[in-house]
Amino acid sequence: MVDRVPLRVFKNNGKPNNFFPNEKPMYLFSSIWNADDWATRGGLEKTNWTLAPFESSYKDFSFDGCQWEDPYPACVSTTTQNWWDQYPAWHLSDTQKMDYAWVQRNLVIYDYCKDYARYPKLPPECSLSPWD
Repeated sequence: MVDRVPLRVFKNNGKPNNFFPNEKPMYLFSSIWNADDWATRGGLEKTNWTLAPFESSYKDFSFDGCQWEDPYPACVSTTTQNWWDQYPAWHLSDTQKMDYAWVQRNLVIYDYCKDYARYPKLPPECSLSPWD
């Protein structure tokens, strides 16, 4: 989420998988996409290389979590004492669903779950509904 607006929804269906980070330490990663064909809708989104170098910055950034400890951290999600254990952390509100749909229609340039040329057999997470 950015400014409380969901940009990407990644659901856990509870089945064994290799893509959902269940019971694994998490990390934050940020990058700026390059101008490869897959990231520019086959070149439709033009990159103005005269503006390089490209940089990103963040302000008023905060996160909340707990330190990972093997085999489980003290704040493991079964405690129901933390914000991430509560229902709103696992489900989108009606307003968030509307915001998410707007983002998908107006801002998403590339979605690998719709890239049948690159992924004739879509990754398993693509079959999970963000609306449930």
